[in-house]
Amino acid sequence: MKKLVKNNVNWVGFIDWDLETFHGDDYSVMNGSSQNAYLIKEGKNVLIDTVWKPHDDTFVKNLKQEINLKDIDYIIINHGEVDHSGALPALMEEIPDTPIYCTANAVKSLTGQYHKKWNFNVVKTGDKLDIGNGKELIFVEMKMLHWPDSMATYMTGDNILFSNDAFGQHFAAEELFNDKADQCLLFKEAMKYYANILNPFSKLVSKKIDEIVALNLPIDIIAPSHGVIWRENPLQIVELYAKWAASYQEDQVTVIYDTMWEGTAQIARRIASEIAVQSPNTRVKTFNISKYDKNEIMTEVFKSKSIALGSPTVGNDILSSVSGWIHFLKELKFQNKKAAAFGCYGWSGESVKVLQKSLKDAGFEVVDENIRVNWNPREEDLEKAKEIASALLK
Repeated sequence: MKKLVKNNVNWVGFIDWDLETFHGDDYSVMNGSSQNAYLIKEGKNVLIDTVWKPHDDTFVKNLKQEINLKDIDYIIINHGEVDHSGALPALMEEIPDTPIYCTANAVKSLTGQYHKKWNFNVVKTGDKLDIGNGKELIFVEMKMLHWPDSMATYMTGDNILFSNDAFGQHFAAEELFNDKADQCLLFKEAMKYYANILNPFSKLVSKKIDEIVALNLPIDIIAPSHGVIWRENPLQIVELYAKWAASYQEDQVTVIYDTMWEGTAQIARRIASEIAVQSPNTRVKTFNISKYDKNEIMTEVFKSKSIALGSPTVGNDILSSVSGWIHFLKELKFQNKKAAAFGCYGWSGESVKVLQKSLKDAGFEVVDENIRVNWNPREEDLEKAKEIASALLK
């Protein structure tokens, strides 16, 4: 069922309440999501994006209720990833000659995935497409936000920026618009999306925001590919992205660990307690990696000015749960954050050194202060938490 966005522009996507993970199992989805597609009916009829393949039959069936498919003049594919283009093969079986507008890299992506030679029309930043009634679509390449083939599409007259993955969230919102959505969940999911997907490309985000601003286009609505459509103060999410892209941090320290026999957990709790004592206004959060969602933890790391990371030694190394988590941490390329390491051991005791090296490799400023305990911590061991807390708070 279509939902009115503005004038002759309607949302024709899919609200996915059952989605639990994304990018394989690499991103947790806790409040549903949506695949947003848009139908424009002006002098020309334009479809912007499709939905994920599991919903292709539903998408095509619903689209037929809104328009004779043969009356679609143009299809815009802002990004070739399957959650955007998955219904394209089913659609093109019905209208195989319809022109598809996308970037050169999107042609590579779409042909590589679907092995079809459709009527591709390559566009780049600044190219325009006349859609009648005095309105145009203007294309803006968004390379590496977050794929090389990404772009955004701007519609003149109605001043709508179809922003693709930028400014979106994995968040199901039947109410469609930002001003009607649950505000706490909306901004939580927006930050989680940025921290876990877009943060590695923050330098490019800053440049792209400057480029869009330089185009001097009035923006009344930002319509992303996932989550809510920003119609009330739409530039608020752009302003947040500009802030998040600038080595973002709050007055927060996060303690993260996994433990075998609770010794490392004791240290984690004591570090958190000492931080709270030394800096009562600093928010402190503690997470066991094996018991808490990794994307939620990464969002807290994104917010933090410092972290403390702990693991016991096992097999001359660290726990595999911590090792896998650090691998993901490196991918996200956080900047301007401190880190400390801690852990217990029984025999060889390599975990703290392994953690320190891994944190340094992940871009953190690693402080010298650490807690490395043979067997279970004694009070004199736990007292060292004061030194770690002080170093992380400087």
